[in-house]
Amino acid sequence: MYWGVDVGSAYTKICGIDENKEIIDTKIIPTIINLDEKVKEYLSDKDVQIVISTGYGRHMIEETFLCSIVSEIKAHSKGACFFKKDTEMVIDLGAQDSKIILLDKNGNFIDFKINDKCAAGIGNFLKMTSNKLSLNLEEFSKIAFDADKKLSIKNICAVFAESEVISLITKKESASNISFAVNDSVASRLVSIAKKFSNKSESIVFTGGGALNSFLIHLLSKKLEKKAIVFPQSQFIGALGAALCGYEAWHNI
Repeated sequence: MYWGVDVGSAYTKICGIDENKEIIDTKIIPTIINLDEKVKEYLSDKDVQIVISTGYGRHMIEETFLCSIVSEIKAHSKGACFFKKDTEMVIDLGAQDSKIILLDKNGNFIDFKINDKCAAGIGNFLKMTSNKLSLNLEEFSKIAFDADKKLSIKNICAVFAESEVISLITKKESASNISFAVNDSVASRLVSIAKKFSNKSESIVFTGGGALNSFLIHLLSKKLEKKAIVFPQSQFIGALGAALCGYEAWHNI
C-alpha cells in the first residue's frame, strides 16, 4: 500500500491506495503536538510500501519516516485529476490559506496563487464565526440557505471582520443571516482571485476542508457561473495526491 500524509494547520489527512490505485483507507486527525507519533502509531499495523508527505507539516513526517515530500500544489493537482482527468482549476480552502491552482486540459500544472494575507478569507474565519454562533461547521453551512437578508462583511482583516460579526450578533441578526454574510465574504475573496487568475477554466474542482461547506460551494458556483465540483473524498485530495506520487515513485513512473 502507498500512503499520503497531508499535514494541514488544523487537521492531518491520511490516505492509502493499493496496487490498483484504489482508495482503501482514509483517516483524519487533529494537527496537535507530537503529530508524527500519532501518524506512526496509525500506520504501525498497516501494509506500508512507501509514505509521501505534503502540507504545512510535511517536514515533520519526512524526518520521522525518512520519506520524500511533495508540494501541496502538486499533491492537490494530482489528486483532483485522479477524480476528474480534465480538471482545469483547483480551489483549495484550508484553515490558514486558500490556493487557486491552474492546470491545462491534460492536467499539467501551469500556475498558482495563494491567499494567506488575511484570515477573513480562509477557513479559520468560518470556524471562528460558527463557534460564536454555537454551531458546528455543518450546521453553520446549512442554515445559510435559510437567510432572508443578504448581509455583508466589508473588512478583509480578520480582526475587524470578527468585530463586524460581533456587531451583527449584538444587533440580534439571525444566525442564518450572519452565516450567509460570512460565507459570502469568503466566497467573494476566492472568486476574485479565481477570476483574475483565469476566467476560462470550465472544469473546477474544490478541495480541502472547505469542500464540506455546502453553502460555500453553492455560492462559488453561482459567482463563478460555473459548477464547482466536489467529491466525497475532497478533504483527502491532498493526501491522495501524495499517495499517488508515492505509487509513481515506487514504480518509477
